[in-house]
Amino acid sequence: MPSSISSSDETSSAQPLRAGFVRLTAADRPGVAQPVPVRDIPVQPWRWIWIGAAVLALLLTGAWEWQWRAFGVTPGYRNSNGEWAMQRRRIDQGEGGKTVLIGSSRVLFDVQLTQWQRLTGERPIQLAMEGTSPLPMLEDLAADPNFKGRLVVGVAPLLFFTGYAYRGDVVPYTHKQTPSQKIGNWLSMHLIEPWLAFDDPDFALATVVKRQAWPARDGTHPYIAVRKLADTGADRDTHMWTKLQTDAGYRALARRIWAQQFHRPPPPNMDTPAKQRSMVDEQIRRAVVAVATLRARGVQVVFVRPPSIGPFHAFEEKVLPRAQTWDVLLRRTGAPGIHFEDHPQLRGYEQPEWSHIAATDARRFTTALVPLVEGQLAPAPPARLASTKP
Repeated sequence: MPSSISSSDETSSAQPLRAGFVRLTAADRPGVAQPVPVRDIPVQPWRWIWIGAAVLALLLTGAWEWQWRAFGVTPGYRNSNGEWAMQRRRIDQGEGGKTVLIGSSRVLFDVQLTQWQRLTGERPIQLAMEGTSPLPMLEDLAADPNFKGRLVVGVAPLLFFTGYAYRGDVVPYTHKQTPSQKIGNWLSMHLIEPWLAFDDPDFALATVVKRQAWPARDGTHPYIAVRKLADTGADRDTHMWTKLQTDAGYRALARRIWAQQFHRPPPPNMDTPAKQRSMVDEQIRRAVVAVATLRARGVQVVFVRPPSIGPFHAFEEKVLPRAQTWDVLLRRTGAPGIHFEDHPQLRGYEQPEWSHIAATDARRFTTALVPLVEGQLAPAPPARLASTKP
């Protein structure tokens, strides 16, 4: 009767039963429990193979890094969900009394934290997110009793009043982030991001291959995805990528990408005036509820409409006129607002792709904006405005 337990001696002493095989298989041992499989390793110069593979990997990685540095990319931090979550958690870790910025890419790119800190002595927490309505963040902060500070809410009409939230998943991600995700984010921030320029989703090989000028199928009109527009610091202090200023071809591409939306039909949920009005009303209703909750807790809120220019501003006014959106938002929430059209000091900046302020002008814009924000929020102590030099 065969034993149900095989021994290593039995395995090692067994002889191949078929030509070309060096170990027994289950077919060769019917009725016998099988040992842990051992993969056959052919005799090869493994040391040199490993050395060659490592050298090839280093050469290819170096070439990829060189390629993107030559394109103008520098190492920086990723605007990832993990890094947004790090800033969001500061509110629940003892910094709930600080000034917090939410909004879309205009607040993210145009407002400079270092300059704000130089003017007020306080470095705000940056929670704005590109391509995303700030309403999910506004509602999240309204529901957090730990937040008792001051809130600046950026309004980009095409996002705020449509509720579009390209990165809206960042809020639930933050509340469900696992320990392994936190560790992975920490390791990436300390070991990879500050050193490698190509570590950006925009420069991933799959992304680069996808964006090539592949022939389109008949009847289709491929949408050109938004390219890299900004550089981000460790605490999400962000500014527009200088390539938008120095590279005319890249700037033209950015404008062409924005212009795609100028001629597209409205989405199905806004393809009639009634549907559009309903959508706008719903976003304002959400803001009214959240602002009321925050104010009941003593949080001061101010809305800010950063500047846009040229065809982009014309399209915003055509689709979502100020009188039907911004003015209604302020009236229904009862919150103060700062609109760039009402303040000459918030106009006249370089905006290479019509929507965001160039890095070289963002500090000057912040210098002009901060006193207006301070004036609309609760009275600040004299020390808050320590300097007005950019």
